Amino acid sequence: MSAIAGLSRTNYLFRLYEGSVKKEQVIEFLKALKAHLRQPLLIIWDGARPHHAAIVRQYVDSLEGHIQITFLPPYCPELNPVEYLWAWLKRHAIANFCPDNLDELQTVARNKLKSAQHRPSIITACWIQATLW
Repeated sequence: MSAIAGLSRTNYLFRLYEGSVKKEQVIEFLKALKAHLRQPLLIIWDGARPHHAAIVRQYVDSLEGHIQITFLPPYCPELNPVEYLWAWLKRHAIANFCPDNLDELQTVARNKLKSAQHRPSIITACWIQATLW
């Protein structure tokens, strides 16, 4: 299971996928962000390979400035607030959880992430830990 998320100061959107996140899922997620937020976006990405795919760049360029992309420095996960969201999920929300199968893991992870969307302290903590607050 893999995940992708967009984190603002007050909320976040996420998607869970079987297998790894690929360029097609990145474009799908960008479309969802654009539809949900309906305002210009500045996205700060890590160096994940799908973020650098030509088809992703072409999609972003086709939006004529609606989405702008910048990248974190290489090998700096500590600057990425989304990394702290994943850490919270793994170390707190589903720590010691032993699912019977992938579907159960995905269901529980999705439910925990949805419930955290209503807990501003978790979102704020992600930004503070990334020293970007």
